[in-house]
Amino acid sequence: METLTPNIFVKDMNRTIEFYTMLGFTVTLSVPEKGEYDWVMMTNGSVTMMFQTFANLGSELPDVKRSNGGSLIFYIKMKQIRSFFESIKGKVYVVQEIHKTFYGATEFAIKDCNDYILTFAEDE
Repeated sequence: METLTPNIFVKDMNRTIEFYTMLGFTVTLSVPEKGEYDWVMMTNGSVTMMFQTFANLGSELPDVKRSNGGSLIFYIKMKQIRSFFESIKGKVYVVQEIHKTFYGATEFAIKDCNDYILTFAEDE
C-alpha cells in the first residue's frame, strides 16, 4: 500500500470547493475539466481528498449512504496549527477548540460544509 485518499460524497460541489479552498486546498483534477463538476480532487501539501456528487454516483455502489456527514473523522497532521486555527476560526464551525492532548499533540476539530468532521493535529 502506498496512499489513502478519501472519496467523499457531497450534494453541493461548488460549496464544497469553496469551503476547502478556504482551508488552503486547490483543485488538482476534475470531471469534467470545466463547468458543473461531478468529481474533483483537491490537494493541500501532501493531503489529497476527492469529492463526488451523489448524483454522479447514480446506482453504482448501492451501499453508499446518500446523506451528508458520516461516522468517521478525518485526522490531518500539519505544521503551524495555531496560526492556521486563528486564520479559519471565525469562518468555520469549531467542534472542538484547540487544545493539548494527553498524548502530546495540539489538536482542534471542525465540521465541514457537508457535516464531515476534520481534526487537525500537530506534534509541537
